[in-house]
Amino acid sequence: MLGALNGYRSQPHVSNVQSPCIKLCVMDDIRGTCLGCGRSLAEIGGWLGYSATERAAIMAVLPGRLQDLAKPPANQPGMARR
Repeated sequence: MLGALNGYRSQPHVSNVQSPCIKLCVMDDIRGTCLGCGRSLAEIGGWLGYSATERAAIMAVLPGRLQDLAKPPANQPGMARR
């Protein structure tokens, strides 16, 4: 009861921020990009701090990044993807 009087929420805050995360968090060591969502570590770490416009801009380029991740890295010719 005291928490409610002081404006304290007993439930954790649930964010409505859209995320491309598909819970397949594996980083491509060469490209520094998540194989699941296509974001960089910096983008993943800063996601909740970005504006809706910034998140939309990143999400717009993710399909292309994920397609590129299906190809062998440029500096590793012939290297098969797992």
